[in-house]
Amino acid sequence: MTNTNIMRMSRLYVPTLKEDPTDAEIASHRLLLRAGMIRKTASGVYTFLPLGKRVLAKVENIVREEMDAIGAQEIMMPALQPGELWHESGRWDDYGPELMRLMDRHNHEFCLGPTHEELITALVRNELRSYKQLPLSLYQIQVKFRDEIRPRFGLLRSREFIMKDAYSFHASQESLQQTYDEMSAAYGRICDRMDMDYRPVEADPGQIGGSVTCEFMALADAGEAELVHCTCGYAANAEAGDCLARPTVYDVPAMEKIATPNVHTIAELAAFLDIPESSTVKALSGKNDEGKLVVMFIPGDHELNELKAERAAGGFTLLTDEEMEAFGLHKGSMGPVGLPEEAHVIAARSLQAVPKWVVGANEDGYHYVGAQLGVDFEVDEWADLCIVKPGDSCPKCGLPLEGARGIEVSQVFQLGDKYSRAMGATYMAEDGSEQPFLMGCYGVGVSRTMAAIVEQHNDENGICWPLTVAPAHVCVIPLVVGDDLVQPAAENLATDLAKLGLEVVIDDRKERAGVKFADADLIGWPLQVVVGKRGLAEQKVEIKSRRTGARRDIPLVALTDAIAFAQRNTKVWGSEVDLFSGLFE
Repeated sequence: MTNTNIMRMSRLYVPTLKEDPTDAEIASHRLLLRAGMIRKTASGVYTFLPLGKRVLAKVENIVREEMDAIGAQEIMMPALQPGELWHESGRWDDYGPELMRLMDRHNHEFCLGPTHEELITALVRNELRSYKQLPLSLYQIQVKFRDEIRPRFGLLRSREFIMKDAYSFHASQESLQQTYDEMSAAYGRICDRMDMDYRPVEADPGQIGGSVTCEFMALADAGEAELVHCTCGYAANAEAGDCLARPTVYDVPAMEKIATPNVHTIAELAAFLDIPESSTVKALSGKNDEGKLVVMFIPGDHELNELKAERAAGGFTLLTDEEMEAFGLHKGSMGPVGLPEEAHVIAARSLQAVPKWVVGANEDGYHYVGAQLGVDFEVDEWADLCIVKPGDSCPKCGLPLEGARGIEVSQVFQLGDKYSRAMGATYMAEDGSEQPFLMGCYGVGVSRTMAAIVEQHNDENGICWPLTVAPAHVCVIPLVVGDDLVQPAAENLATDLAKLGLEVVIDDRKERAGVKFADADLIGWPLQVVVGKRGLAEQKVEIKSRRTGARRDIPLVALTDAIAFAQRNTKVWGSEVDLFSGLFE
């Protein structure tokens, strides 16, 4: 009778590739394709093959266990959502072209959901009627859709992806905060269980909305997000963190107008004056939502954060060259001295302590040095305007920030009453009044997490899966197939390992040893057990840790005993380091 816990490579659909696919730019995309775990169906759309589906299921189960542990209840909502719900919330027009929209045969608007705030709010608004039914947390694990303009990096930026999205409903801010904290702690445990190097970071709510949010970022060079972090524990997305730049002062006795021919950029100005870019001030002109002129000033070595600019001046958009001319502004030579009278001047807070600025003179080919704040010009408003960069001061302790790149694997939001108020979702409070729910939402990118794990756990030979998410725990590799010595010994060993509760695959293909070893490393089985004639002559097998590359011979009868002993003495079963490391000591 075949042991159902044993998978056979001779029967598995695992079409491995020897060469890197030409369109795969990063490690996870390249290796998941080569290891036969995914296949591209269309741009940004992928099929998960058997081994990839096993990994995906393990990620889902870890997420599910942690959600269930904090009392969240699993449901399943449709991916196809009525457009009228999105019109109610106001997001049908606000979400933009990334929302996949369609019309049915009756000319009714629908969309394929990138997220489910509207649907969950509509679901509960006629069911949850009293504060006595609160709080409530519901979640699902489901396919989502986003019409990315340029899908790339495999599972990291795709048009169809798998997410866990949870939603909570509350009668008080204290209750919302408690669930937010519980979800955040659960997200940390999820990352820990998958052996991810991650940081919880300050973030921007983006299209979801709300005012309080935190992203969980897996550190990886392939990450699209720029992060800053500090030894004190502070971390933030560079676009969301508070920017405390460190501008330097170019000190001259008094303001002086100097000719700067052919100087139009900060880099050119710094080179012309032989000063660091941090001693210059950059000007950007735009309009607010009322069409009024707004000119912003930031340290010359920093970039404007568009989201912060929009918050500082509602609806801020940069002027075109034609609009600049109409306002009498000079591109490449703007400064705070002599601006049009109607201009509203907003400057980065970090410039508030800089007494003298190096700026444009509002005349082509000229700049001012030593323009004195409060004497030569005034600032109407101070605000945080810049993208944070490494070297800026930490908002918590003041030390210089370090930089990194990250992959967003999950995010938690406090939505407040954004959706409940817009959609008329209320409950009866203890005092008898009707109140909108306070809501939170909490997302985990399941398929994206799978790719992030590969980005952190790979080498030149392939994937190095953590044991908790590996497609199987152990691969038994008989060097001879079809004989009466090696294969029977390998089959017996595989059965004994499976009886210990391990997930076992046996490579029973009639392939050369080199092919089997290469595929075992490429796929990333955490423990490899090689069974050959030479070893069996001494009643031994060779074991190899995929994570460390460590190898050793071990008596055949001792292997299962050693693993069983490790299982009995491992506090957190499922950690590769804890379970298998003792085999190589």
